[in-house]
Amino acid sequence: MPDSRVSSSSPRPASAGAPSPATASSTEKPAVEFRNIDIAYGKFVAVRDFSLSIRKGSFVTLLGPSGCGKTTILRSIAGLVDISSGQIMIDGRRVDDVPIYKRNIGLVFQSYALFPHKTVFDNVAFGLKYRNVPKPEIARKVGQALDMVRLPGSEKKLPSQLSGGQQQRIALARAIVFQPQVLLLDEPLSALDANMREEMRVEIKKIQKETGITAIFVTHDQEEALSMSDRIVVMNAGAVEQIGAPEEVYETPATAFVADFLGKANMLAGTVSRSDGALAITLAAGQTIDVTSPRPLAPGSKVTVVVRPQKLSVGATASANRLSGRVVSTSYLGGSAIYEIDIGGETSIRANAPINGRIIREGELIEVGFDPGGCVLLDEGGQRIS
Repeated sequence: MPDSRVSSSSPRPASAGAPSPATASSTEKPAVEFRNIDIAYGKFVAVRDFSLSIRKGSFVTLLGPSGCGKTTILRSIAGLVDISSGQIMIDGRRVDDVPIYKRNIGLVFQSYALFPHKTVFDNVAFGLKYRNVPKPEIARKVGQALDMVRLPGSEKKLPSQLSGGQQQRIALARAIVFQPQVLLLDEPLSALDANMREEMRVEIKKIQKETGITAIFVTHDQEEALSMSDRIVVMNAGAVEQIGAPEEVYETPATAFVADFLGKANMLAGTVSRSDGALAITLAAGQTIDVTSPRPLAPGSKVTVVVRPQKLSVGATASANRLSGRVVSTSYLGGSAIYEIDIGGETSIRANAPINGRIIREGELIEVGFDPGGCVLLDEGGQRIS
């Protein structure tokens, strides 16, 4: 899969990890490029100084909570939202002043948006008929699209005769049948049940790879973003917090917001008590732990230690850092369990650990551990120390 380069010119600190807008290859035009986009509704600024460059054939996800601006950005590409300033480019052509019907965009909505009175064939063929494609070619392309979404032979059915997952497949077929330059997916899986969501994740990614289409996906679901994306753009309040490959934004969050939003990391506030190689950090709860730091920090510096729940070992542990506490709650997940542990000082931590023999119950004393290199350090302003 080709690499996806994404950038933001938002006035974020350097540690947010956003490269400059000129990250696309000099020999190839970006599939989509935003240049210093502002989108405002009256005095309310929904998107602020947003720049983004996406390589052809890549799958990029805009991830963030409701109201962060991700859907507004997606809709602006399609021409459904007007930008206040800046430029939107598709394959090197400026389109922000081009009418929606002249943009070669495929769009899949959360609500499917199928025509209820039209057959599957007519729904999928809608964009082709609008483009005056000859009837024999329409029949061929519709058949190919339905084969691709694994619904051959469904041409004569109405949407009401299909399940939710099947309707979403038809919506996807309709979006790709005319070979758009960009495929936009606006939370397309949120109306499906858990099993169907997982199946559709695989299907959408497979179809995107097979067609080589550039896809921009909007979701607030971390698991969707991590499992489907080449690059993730984590957004907050209309601006970019961090951009990177899924493993990068998860393992090395650039800000406190990314750490908390993506995976609900443990955020342990503390003070540097020793700085000679590894840092010794005294936590608010009173314990002292050792942490590997990318650079020395002065004793007395306020920091936050970010530890993912999966990085904590439970029970007898040989880890350098050990914390003792009492289990407040236990959530059984099948092969593993999530333990909420009170370690004192009004501080609790979450551990997601395999079940080795038995489930640890509420009220039991427990010891957890993690390695000095198994965490990320944030400074007092919530930015990753690098």
